[in-house]
Amino acid sequence: MQAFWCVDGSVIRAHRCAAGMIPQSEENDELVALGRSRGGYLTKIHILCDGQGTLLGITATGGQRHESTELENLIDHCELSLHRYDSRPDAIAGDKGYSSHAIRDRLRELGIEPVIGSKSNESREEEFDREAYRRRNIVERLIGWLKESRRVGTRYDKLACSYLAFVQLAALRRALKLI
Repeated sequence: MQAFWCVDGSVIRAHRCAAGMIPQSEENDELVALGRSRGGYLTKIHILCDGQGTLLGITATGGQRHESTELENLIDHCELSLHRYDSRPDAIAGDKGYSSHAIRDRLRELGIEPVIGSKSNESREEEFDREAYRRRNIVERLIGWLKESRRVGTRYDKLACSYLAFVQLAALRRALKLI
């Protein structure tokens, strides 16, 4: 069986108490990871998991940030090194939000097959693996399982590192239930 990883992002509503510690700016975006919208403050978590739904990497950005801009950073924050061939996946699946030639080329440079759906305005990939793309729902289910925890479903923490620690605790709690 080939090693198969999945990537996705999800928007998390931030409670009003999560804002206000330090002023929002480009320099503080990584520290705070909050974005402003008409509905209030938002955080977007970007998740990388394996084929069984085990969390491998997570980052947080402001809610307005697009998923494709964070994929490189997410791969760098992965718990397994992609520079070693034995820990490298055979394929990474993502939704249409990750559809770009730059992302596909970068994954192929690493020796990883991109399983990413094409947008309606792009030409379709001829070697697209539909079966692998259907298995991408494991990352959607992982996000749903993580959001069952109150501290993950709504962000109450002022700093992104504190919030990500609770996300990792929720993932650890889920992993321990499976044992």
